[in-house]
Amino acid sequence: MTGALSLLAGTALPGLAANKEISWIYCGDKIDPVHEKYIKQWEEKNSGWKIAPEVVGWAQCEDKATTLAASGSPAAMAYVGSRTLKEFAQNDMIVPVPMTDAEKKSYYPHIVDTVTFDNNQWGVPIAFSTKALYWNKDLFKKAGLDPETPPKTWAEEIAFAKQIKEKTGIAGYGLPAKTFNNTMHQFMHWVYTNNGQVIDKDGKITMDSPEVLAALQAYKDISPYSVEGATAYEQNEIRAIFLDGKVGMIQSGSGAATLLQKTNINWGIAPLPLGPSAKGQGTLLITDSLAVFKGSGVEEKAIEFAKFITSPEPQGEYELQGGAGLTPLRPSAKVDEFVKKDPYWKPLIDGIAYGGPEPLFTDYKGFQNVMIEMVQSVVTGKAEPEAALKKATGELEQYK
Repeated sequence: MTGALSLLAGTALPGLAANKEISWIYCGDKIDPVHEKYIKQWEEKNSGWKIAPEVVGWAQCEDKATTLAASGSPAAMAYVGSRTLKEFAQNDMIVPVPMTDAEKKSYYPHIVDTVTFDNNQWGVPIAFSTKALYWNKDLFKKAGLDPETPPKTWAEEIAFAKQIKEKTGIAGYGLPAKTFNNTMHQFMHWVYTNNGQVIDKDGKITMDSPEVLAALQAYKDISPYSVEGATAYEQNEIRAIFLDGKVGMIQSGSGAATLLQKTNINWGIAPLPLGPSAKGQGTLLITDSLAVFKGSGVEEKAIEFAKFITSPEPQGEYELQGGAGLTPLRPSAKVDEFVKKDPYWKPLIDGIAYGGPEPLFTDYKGFQNVMIEMVQSVVTGKAEPEAALKKATGELEQYK
């Protein structure tokens, strides 16, 4: 009996201590000062509780959270791409984080869709990005185009790219098609600027449609006037070419505007051009979320903290500090002030209205690889858009 009591004393007490700690797999190089500030504030209001962030590099962060959960020793909470939430949920690794109607309404349209599966929310959005069109005004002028008038439609975008390439010898558009997740993201921006869809809320693959086919055809049509060897480039590499003045147009996020302000490039930013079936300005809505893992013993408290750290005041300060390069998750007076100060934010926000979420698949990497292969086959001329689309649509069934 003495031995048993000693064993209990050696195991139960650490367990009790652990129940007062919320471990957090935190992606990046260091903890953002805004989060440090609000972690301290939350701990002061929740006596006995401690937030224990573990900083993990972006490349390993999601894998670390997955490995811990699969081993039965999950972190209480982790920063993950919202695209992974369906897979985590179906493998019973995370718990729902239900939102009230008021919480849902506080976000811009469709944001909550990025974390919703089976009528439940499985994470709390913490980071958000959208895209807009950037153009080089000097290259437009050199090509005989109006430097103050960006393309508003795909047809204009393709025509402008052609004119820039033919008149200046410089690529008119930067289309990334590297074997990299952003290749799929970039294509989804075209899908959502033409009222297209890959999978519906009931899990039916809807990609083989006129809207998505038109997007793939546009990829084929603009490729001859784009940066040569598209499969060698991902978005940041294309952005670097634009920053060097060697491409006429790209689609990129707010980070490009921050970098462009430090250059001599004469640039403009506008909403993404629209396809023939578009209902309004659109973009792919990419969010990262805080997922609360099952089995930590502190799930309820972790949900409470996750909602606190992403609530309007902390979140607004985090995303609007400038360096983070994040599109705001919620409308607010602060956002209005931010847009007034830096007007380049407006097209990045306007695209939300008809934007769409990253498609949720049980095997997200499988889905991603099919999309990349489809895009690459078209831009390299190995397949025609219609055949590539039908092939990819059939392959996606196994990953949904």
